[in-house]
Amino acid sequence: MQIWVDADACPREIKELLFRAALRTQTRVTLVANQPLPTPKSSLIDSLLVPGGMNVADRRIVELVQRGDLVITADIPLAADVVAQGGQALDPRGELYTAENVGSRLAARNLMDELRGGGQITGGPSNFSTKDRQAFANQLDRWLTAAKRK
Repeated sequence: MQIWVDADACPREIKELLFRAALRTQTRVTLVANQPLPTPKSSLIDSLLVPGGMNVADRRIVELVQRGDLVITADIPLAADVVAQGGQALDPRGELYTAENVGSRLAARNLMDELRGGGQITGGPSNFSTKDRQAFANQLDRWLTAAKRK
């Protein structure tokens, strides 16, 4: 069981929360990014540097993820690929993607992408909030508890 982080766009406070959880629960956490990222000195926490380019980190995560792993990402297509491999994905805002819900989330994302491309919708998501951080922490704790029981 391991946690993979699509780390280039992951909020710093989420990474810090993951570092504390890794040490507390003895769970491996790997940040995957196209730039060097600081990590605490721990055998449980590391980073994997990938070349720059479109979806390079995503493809590497999909290559490495195993059944039962968790991937932290806001990228719904990546989440869908992870779920197809037998893993789960958790958005930094606290939404857990599973086999039961990722298809509908991907369809909604694709529709919104089309509407934005056509100029019918402008703007993006709201700023990351304390409420988002708490929702993430709650889902992470649930996942860690369930994973430790297995």
